[in-house]
Amino acid sequence: MTSDNALFDRALLTRRRARASGCIADHDFLLRRVADEIESRLDAMLRAFPVALDLGAHHGLLTERLRRRDTIDLVIGADACGPMLDRSRGARVLCDEEWLPFKDASIDLCVAGLSLHQINDLPGSLVQIRRALKPDGLFLAAALGPRTLTELRESFMQAESETLQGASPRVAPFADVRDYGALLQRAGFALPVADADLVSATYADPLTLMHELRAMGAGNVLHARTRRPLRRATLQRMLEIYGERFTAPSGRVLATFEIVYLTGWAPDESQPKPLRPGSARTRLADALGTREQSAGEKAAPDKA
Repeated sequence: MTSDNALFDRALLTRRRARASGCIADHDFLLRRVADEIESRLDAMLRAFPVALDLGAHHGLLTERLRRRDTIDLVIGADACGPMLDRSRGARVLCDEEWLPFKDASIDLCVAGLSLHQINDLPGSLVQIRRALKPDGLFLAAALGPRTLTELRESFMQAESETLQGASPRVAPFADVRDYGALLQRAGFALPVADADLVSATYADPLTLMHELRAMGAGNVLHARTRRPLRRATLQRMLEIYGERFTAPSGRVLATFEIVYLTGWAPDESQPKPLRPGSARTRLADALGTREQSAGEKAAPDKA
């Protein structure tokens, strides 16, 4: 995707993540939650994955979890940010998630923990992942959904509208569950599934939240973002709106993160196939214990 129509500034994202690499372990609560969930889902898979890829490995949190699993022989950590990848260990590959250097049918398992929602060509990346998987290989990912940081988005929009007579994008418009599911299907994955989890965190104030986002390397990298310095009046009004609308009973402010989990398999002949229309051998009416009725037949009235 060319820079003319790219949504995210990937070079800026890499620079910000490089600056955050030294303290990421102190601000990785979302990565830990995602790692726990991906591990839980892998526990339900009663099979081995000899070669696994952690795409967008960050500082290696999920990579290390995978290395401890008896069902995996080799784990490769891959990330576009060198300083972040340097904090991991073992087999590592420096690569952009939009340009994967892996051979077709070379990976048994690919996981991606919060690394795909800021990709400009997500459909293309998913196709590359599917091709890199061996037949019946598994793809498990977590990405941010559209309800992420709704409080911050709404507060900034109103504050800028009041103080600047116009608003600039402050929080990215992430895809929703249906969009992610459709993209999995479009990329050729078999048995695609997408589901969402809402995480509610609290902070002492909105400034603490914004500091944590910067410490995570998760600041605004939209190409359409404003380049003007944030005015003091706009910031102050945003803090007021946030506190008025999104304060918990404890006095701390709320922040929502929506995590969408994606599951898909590389196609294989051994996988279950949907039946052909008209091939069913059991009538639905028999299974439900009721009488079959044609569309034109008038139903009998209920009796007391």
